[in-house]
Amino acid sequence: MAQRADAILPKMPASRLREDVILLKKILEANHPSLYWYTPKDSMDQYFRYTINSITDSLNEVAFKNKVAWLVSKIRCGHTTVRFSKAYGKIAPLFRYPLFPLALKAWNDSLVVLGSIWPRDTVFKRGTIITSINGRSNRQVLDSIFQFISTDGYADNYKNQLVSGNFPAWYKTIFGTDSVYTITYIDTAGRERSTLVKAFIPRKDSIGTKKPSTDKHDEQISGRPTRRMRLMNKRVMVIDTASSTAFMRITSFSGGRLKPFFKRSFKTIRQQHLQHLVIDLRENGGGTVSNSVDLTQYLAAKPFKLGDSVVAISRKFRYGRYIHPAWPYWLVMNLAATREKDGLIHFGHYEQHYFKPRKRFHFDGDVYLVQGGLTFSAASMMVATLKGQKNITVVGEETGGGYYGNSAMHIPTIRLPYSGLQVSLPMYRLVIDSSHPKGHGIVPDLEVKPSSGAIRKGIDPKIEDIRALIQRKSR
Repeated sequence: MAQRADAILPKMPASRLREDVILLKKILEANHPSLYWYTPKDSMDQYFRYTINSITDSLNEVAFKNKVAWLVSKIRCGHTTVRFSKAYGKIAPLFRYPLFPLALKAWNDSLVVLGSIWPRDTVFKRGTIITSINGRSNRQVLDSIFQFISTDGYADNYKNQLVSGNFPAWYKTIFGTDSVYTITYIDTAGRERSTLVKAFIPRKDSIGTKKPSTDKHDEQISGRPTRRMRLMNKRVMVIDTASSTAFMRITSFSGGRLKPFFKRSFKTIRQQHLQHLVIDLRENGGGTVSNSVDLTQYLAAKPFKLGDSVVAISRKFRYGRYIHPAWPYWLVMNLAATREKDGLIHFGHYEQHYFKPRKRFHFDGDVYLVQGGLTFSAASMMVATLKGQKNITVVGEETGGGYYGNSAMHIPTIRLPYSGLQVSLPMYRLVIDSSHPKGHGIVPDLEVKPSSGAIRKGIDPKIEDIRALIQRKSR
């Protein structure tokens, strides 16, 4: 029998939750630059009415967050997302919920096993193809989860990647939990079979029982990441001299001392006369725009700007007491942006300033940009700028970040007063290039999708295909 994952959480009265949704509507209408970019006003109004009217009884935070996430996803803005309250984050570790026991990779209508929580699992080995869970087809499972995830336009590959990152958590949040799951799969002989699998019940966390160590040696022994490891998790470069190729992995454009890293890396590439550069942006959800621009300057063949237009609908920050932080963003918008004839607030510097390619250590060899569904925001902006350049090949899957543009730049947080739910609020709408098609992410020049065979063998088909391209060019 199913056990609700949220059964023991306290409930909040319906009247106060409806007030939170009504207030959210007012805040978004007053401040969000792209509320009706993809969904017409009459449709958004209808979604708000439906959500408000559907709250007929008290709800706990998980159930209420699902309602608000469903509503916010209708905006089709990947930077407008819903997070639990700060209070929920503090109490969530105290509860033990049965979890779906398999890590799964999702794409199209496919679900493939990445691993099982049960170490002696002889059925669900890495690469096993799943066809249904508890009587729901893969498509039904994914469609049910997808309606609670925000993304730019219709770039659903972002949703695939997000769900793949923690399938058990998404399944629990949307469907609740069961003590046993009925899973249908394809066995090693190619036959479809079904079996029962027990849920995994995590051990209760022991909170506050161990004093954190301040000794660096203890840090290394305990498995906590050192400073060097943290930096390498954000950026690293490996050189293959045999193929004259540098492989650079950038997982974020925030932190990581990126500008000095880029300078050292391109200096090394120049000194070793490398001919090929692979930049892996598959895990890069964006970050500081100036870091993205800095990397682009080492690669761009001509001057570039961030976008054709960067606009806000207001700089008054209406309902500012619910927006955090409001003051720093208000100050920047009033000092750096101006109201133009169209009635919108324009961030003129980003619309008019052209960034020049770097002369020192500029790379003119073959460049392969590897992207996927999690390539988002500043990372997708970088790819959009470079795509089409003669020496650039974009490899992988459609990005989560929009090719036409997105809503971002300044992103404070709305805190709903009663539930405490947090909703991110982008203040500017960026059109990267008005000639780009609107509605989806960036389509790669060379599409390479996942496969159950590649997962089973533990190989990276995107990097393998790039290696093959480099070998052919080197002949």
